[in-house]
Formats: sequence, C-alpha cells, structure tokens
Amino acid sequence: MPGVQLASALPHAWPIENHRNAALPVDSPEFFDEGTLIAVLTTQPLDRTLDYKAPEGGCHLGAFIEVPLGPRKVLGVVWGPGRGDFDLSKIRAAIRVLDAAPMREEMRAFLSRTAAYTLTPMPAMLRLATRAPGLGDPPSMRKIYRRGGTDPDRMTDARRRVLEALRDYGDLSFTLRELSEMAGVTTSVVKGLVKQGTVHEEDSPRDLPFPRLDPGRAGKTLTDDQQGAVDHIAKAISEERYETTLLRGVTGSGKTEVYLEAVAAVLRKGRQALVLLPEIALTAEFLKRVEARFGARPAEWHSGATMTERRRVWRMVGEGQAQLVIGARSALFLPYRDLGLIVVDEEHDTSYKQEDGVLYNARDMAVLRASLNAASVVLASATPSLESWANGQSGKYTRLDLPGRFGAAVLPDMRAIDMRAERMEPGRWISPTLRAAVEDRMAKGEQALLFINRRGYAPTTLCRACGHQIGCDHCDARMVEHRFLKRLMCHQCGETKPMPEACPSCGAEGRLAPVGPGIERLAEEAEALFPDARRAVLSSDMYSSARALKAEIEGIAEGGADIIIGTQIVAKGHNFPNLTLVGVIDSDLGLQGSDLRAAERTFQLMRQVSGRAGRAETPGTALLQTYQPDHPVMRAIVAGDEESFWQAEAREREAAGVPPYGRMAGIILSGTDVAQVFDLGNHLARANRPLLAVGAQVYGPAPAPIARVRGRHRVRLLVKAAKGVALQRALAEWVGQVQIKGDLRLSVDIDPQSFY
Repeated sequence: MPGVQLASALPHAWPIENHRNAALPVDSPEFFDEGTLIAVLTTQPLDRTLDYKAPEGGCHLGAFIEVPLGPRKVLGVVWGPGRGDFDLSKIRAAIRVLDAAPMREEMRAFLSRTAAYTLTPMPAMLRLATRAPGLGDPPSMRKIYRRGGTDPDRMTDARRRVLEALRDYGDLSFTLRELSEMAGVTTSVVKGLVKQGTVHEEDSPRDLPFPRLDPGRAGKTLTDDQQGAVDHIAKAISEERYETTLLRGVTGSGKTEVYLEAVAAVLRKGRQALVLLPEIALTAEFLKRVEARFGARPAEWHSGATMTERRRVWRMVGEGQAQLVIGARSALFLPYRDLGLIVVDEEHDTSYKQEDGVLYNARDMAVLRASLNAASVVLASATPSLESWANGQSGKYTRLDLPGRFGAAVLPDMRAIDMRAERMEPGRWISPTLRAAVEDRMAKGEQALLFINRRGYAPTTLCRACGHQIGCDHCDARMVEHRFLKRLMCHQCGETKPMPEACPSCGAEGRLAPVGPGIERLAEEAEALFPDARRAVLSSDMYSSARALKAEIEGIAEGGADIIIGTQIVAKGHNFPNLTLVGVIDSDLGLQGSDLRAAERTFQLMRQVSGRAGRAETPGTALLQTYQPDHPVMRAIVAGDEESFWQAEAREREAAGVPPYGRMAGIILSGTDVAQVFDLGNHLARANRPLLAVGAQVYGPAPAPIARVRGRHRVRLLVKAAKGVALQRALAEWVGQVQIKGDLRLSVDIDPQSFY
C-alpha cells in the first residue's frame, strides 16, 4: 500500500490548512466585483475550493451562491479570493447570488475549526450547515393550512386525526402535503375540511419572521440559589463575553427556570439564544414552558419539524428574525446572526454525540461556537459528564450548584433491593419487595414507574433443542423479539422478520424460547401481577410518530396511568407530578462489558430515572434491584454521594491516562471482505510512525464488539495519546498513507463515546 493517496471522501488534513480567510473581521466589507476571481466552497465531495468569476452584480465574502459544476448547478459559499493557479480562460462565472444572509465570519471559522478538530472534509461541514430545502428558491407565496373556527358536519376518524395534528402543533402552519402526511390521511380529507371552514387555506409568504418573544414577562419566583446562578450567568451575557457555566442541580431543582432567565437576559441584549435538548419527546412540554415565560413559541429545529418549517427557521435565523431556537444537536450549525447564549440541557446525554456522517459531540462544539461568538454556554445536568465535571474542578468552567429541589419537593429515598435474598418465581423479574411497594402506591392513588433499559420482549430467542440463538442475517447481533409486533428485529440495522414457528437451525417446532426480559415482557408480567392497574408502556420504537409519543406522555402526566413501564426515554426530563415510586428492574445491566464509561453511564442513568419520583409535594422512593449491592457504583447511587463517585472515577481515569485526562481516537474500518478489512488494519498498525512521533500508542486491529453490521465487517483501532498532544495532524498524516480500495471505508472518531 505504500505510495498511494487517501481517497477524497475520507477525513484528511485539508480543513486544517484551508481557513486562511478566518481572520477577517465580523461584517467584513470585502466585496468582489463582477468578474473578480473568487474561491467557492461547495457541498460536493472535493478536496479544495474551486475558482469562479464573481457573478453579475458581484458578491460579498460569505455569500451563498449557485455555481456550475460540470453539467450541474450546485450550492456554494464564497470563501475568499480565488487562487488563480490554472488556465484563467477556463474559469466559469458563478450563476447567481442566493436570497439568503451571507455566512458570517464566525460561522466560517466555526466550520473550519470543527472540520479541523473532527478531521472532516469541509464540503461535509457545509452540507451540515445547509440542511434545509429550497435555499435557492426565490421568495414566493404558498398555500398553508390552519385550524378554522367551525366544526365539521360529521366527524370521522380521518377528520379527527387532521384536527388533532393542527391542535398538537399550535400556531404552526402546514402545506397540504405536510398536513395530510402528519395526519395519515389523503389530501382530499383536508380539502373537504377546508370547504366546511373547519380548516382555513391561506396564501402566505414562504418564510415569515417568528413572533417576538417578550423577556419582560414575569417568570417564576426563584430561590436564593437559583437567583444567584441567574445573576452570575447574566453578568457574562451583559458583558458579551465568552464563559461556560456548568449548572449542576439535582433532578427537580429548577435548572430550567435558571436558564430560561438567562435566555431572557440575552433577549434583552437583542441577541439570539439556542437551547439544545437531547430528545424530541422533550420539546412539547418545554415549548409550553417557553411560551408561558415569553408569550410566544420559539423556532424549532429537529427531525420532527416539517421541511417547510426547517427552511423558514434556517432563513429567519440568518436574518435575526428568530430570537430563540429549541433544537436537536444539528441546530448548532444554523447561521445565527448574533448568537449570545447556548444551553445544552442534560449535557451528559450520549445523544449529543453524532455517531455517523460527521462525527462530533454537540456539547463540545457548543463551547467552541460560543467562544467564537463572545457568547455564554450553560451546560445543565443533574449528573454531569466526567469531562464537564473535571473542567469545573480545574476552573476552566464555572460551576454553579442547585443542591435542593424546587418548592416543597424533596429528593427521593434511594434503596437497593438485594436480589440474592429475594425468592423469585421462574420467569419473573419483579421482586416481591418491589411488587409490594407498587401495590402500596396504587392503594394511595399514586403512580409507579417500572424501568428497564431494554426494548422489545426478550433480548435473545433460544432453541431449547439445539441451543441455536436467532441472529440477524446481516449483522453479528442477536435479533430481539418484539411480541407486540409479532416480529424479530435487529437493533443494529433495523432488519425485521416474522417470528418463526420452527428453529431455523434444527427445524424443531415449539422449542423456541425467550431468554431475558425486555420492556414488553415486563409489561406482560405487570399485567399478570397488577390486573386492575391502568398501564402505559413508553418505548421509542412503540410509537409511530413524535406526536403520538407526546400525547401518551401528556396523558400519563395528567394521571392516565397507574403503572408506567418504560425504557431510557422516561429518564429524560419528563415531569409526572403523581409519580412517587421508581423501580429499576436490572440496575446491574450497564455495568457489564469493558466500556470506559460503563460506571459513569450507569450512575447517570440510575440517578436520572430515580429522580422521576417525588417531584411534587409527596415524597418519592426509588428501589434498585441489584445482584451487586456492594458494587461501588451501587453504593454511591444509594448513598447519594455523587462527589465521591466523581472523584473516584476521576482518579481511575487519570491513572490510566484516558479522557478527560488523556486523548483517544477511534479508527473504524469496514467492508464486505473481512480479509481486506483486516489487511488494511494491519497495514495501518505497522505504518504508525506519524503517531509514534507524538508519543501516541496504537491498539489493534481487533473486531468491533459488533463485528458485522448490514453485511459489512467492522474492525477497530484505538489511538491513545497524552492530553496535550496535537493528535489530529498526526492522525491525518497516518491515515493519509493508505488508499481505500473497492468498498472499504475508513472513518476517524475523535473523542469516541462508544466502542461498538
């Protein structure tokens, strides 16, 4: 393999060395007259900017333009003056400047520095920053649909779904196609409601400014601890300087109220704010709180938003006509005109790490973006990541604590149930102790939550005749039985197939048996143990839409269930006022395996889910079923001694030289031919001189824990280095030595969060 070059689609050093224009001042007046040579960064997978002549009328630095590339027209951004290092007679003119606010200097610097840090080609970064449809479309009118003032003459199920969709999304407007798709009806149903006046059809500009938010409206009365935190954050906002604050508060302590007041402070300064949430299901309840505080709904940016709304948000953010954005991690790459505050709620959550495409951690990139915008960052969590905790300890971040719950609520009583002492019936997972506690809460008219972090009915289906475990045809993973769907599902690739009657290996009939519990099996057991209880099952794969999940959560919060059976989704920020008991079925599950962060994640998840109990006036209890009650993590959870846990975990990580006290990078190789994948891995392991030069170590190659996904074999190498090492340049030189042939793929994961 020596002497070959890295494929253009792979991460390489180009972004590190090609942001020479990043030093231009904000609002640079640099203008390129018509015909002037300009360098254009396109969204196409190329390893350089392309030279064009400025279009008719000229263009500004950062302008979004349309340029010819072969026979196609593609989107690009004016990145600086052209190089002019080839035949000028062959340079083509840009076609036109798009009707969009130019990309500001700090945004170009953010994309360049993120690309350099994550070893991502710049065109991929630009694609991430332009993920909205129709950016090149001229301003125009469109038909939109809203709720009217009359009821239909006859209510049908289809009509009811249309009205529910309009009700659930409040003031949002929809195109005919979007509304019909969201309601699951044909367009004729919507048109029929228009004729009756139940739905209004209006002509509207494509992109309207968002309603103005009023920071002067009265918020909730704050505690002294909350007010002190608000005053500290507001001071940095008023001075328009960068600062990162770790807002650590126990569940129910009112962290949300603190950062909403920080949003109010930034709105008073005339700047914009971004609040990142880890889960779409959290947005509905949060939007209500925002609307109550500021008198209007903010902009939303997540996968549940319609394409029409995404285009509107992208354009209005760039024009300063959207003051506050509530969004998922990709909202970080919107073209804010003047971003003054970024809040990362539940900052420890693993969903902030993008695991495919551009591999980045939104928490860390939020800090980078704020530093370039002279903005403030608030990282909010009851159980911070060890990285953020360490930055708070070192003084890099300011740490503010909210030690008590807001109002009359108190922290739940935490106790472990030693499963070694419980008399369990075969095929049962709810201990007698937990069962008695649930019955006691139900008798008092209170709610109980049974938590297990496994989707489906059972994680493994075993043939009792031959021992065969049914696996995925495309992955090295066991298929999970989903009894509600009557199918087996692979949680790696999504492949499903009907539950077989006979063993696919030996043909024996009636010998297939589920092994281990999943949420569906737990729900089945709860039905048998508590037949008179109203039960609700919360799992992300059991709802066809975010709207359906939101409706279920709202029903539970209003008292629509006695027992909630839930997976990890229930641990994230939901407020069930009548929930006073949390029972964790398998507290030891996360402690299995060799994941660097296993103890940390188990600690966080157990503390988060336990914190759902007793958030109103009635005290709560959390019972953790465990076979390892003496494990340090279990002892720390029950004792509530969080600082001791973090200190012990930090000592172990520091002794091992791993994050946050060292640096790591994962190299993931994949292909359909396992021999070729290992050959590439072995070659990289031998050609490690660039890494040795900076004192880095290479481990592997070794099969990934899940060695085959979607028919592709996966091999990993792990690079470990000291904290101060300039690892990216060494990595770029290292992987740049090889050529990727055929269907082989190579990706670099800086600061990996998982090792699957």
